[in-house]
Amino acid sequence: MNQQIFENNKKWMAEKLHEDPEYFEKLSKGQNPEYLYIGCSDSRVTAEDLMGVQPGEVFIHRNIANMVISIDLNVMSVLNYAVRHLKVNHIIVCGHYECGGVKAAMKSQDMGLLNPWLRNIRDVYRLHKEELKLIENEADRYNRLVELNVQEQCVNLIKTAAVQTAHKERGLLVHGWVFDIRTGRLIDLKIDFPKILHDIMEIYRLD
Repeated sequence: MNQQIFENNKKWMAEKLHEDPEYFEKLSKGQNPEYLYIGCSDSRVTAEDLMGVQPGEVFIHRNIANMVISIDLNVMSVLNYAVRHLKVNHIIVCGHYECGGVKAAMKSQDMGLLNPWLRNIRDVYRLHKEELKLIENEADRYNRLVELNVQEQCVNLIKTAAVQTAHKERGLLVHGWVFDIRTGRLIDLKIDFPKILHDIMEIYRLD
């Protein structure tokens, strides 16, 4: 299997050079992405494919259930580098239906080292439990939690100094999407960035 991967790489290199003999030379000169994409680690959900973009166009961070946790130095480092140094103008949080992380969070099962991580998803459920309890179909309830989780991770982004400063200086925006893994469709949750920012500024304002 490992050898097949290297063979695939050779084929990919040849295809790229056939399309553009200077492809890799151009790629080596640097990146200037417009987007930071924060998505799930699920092997079925690849940002470049579902967005139809090329290498160099999107700065990507992935973790279990596309979480933005303020004490996670990994995601915070990616966020600050993308916003303050690469100067991205859009941040996307993209969840997906049939998310294993969301499903695992709602099971009363000891997941070991994953417990603290999944607790953040349970917190999202707690915030929205009245709405979720009204959804009788279990699959629909999980999918709605996927959407609400994306929404709350967008809120977590908007709480940060990096995002607030970039929005004020150059109009950076945060977007919440869900990938419907059953159809291939990207769904824009139409996160109301200005309203969320206004609502949280009393407590989370960082000048």
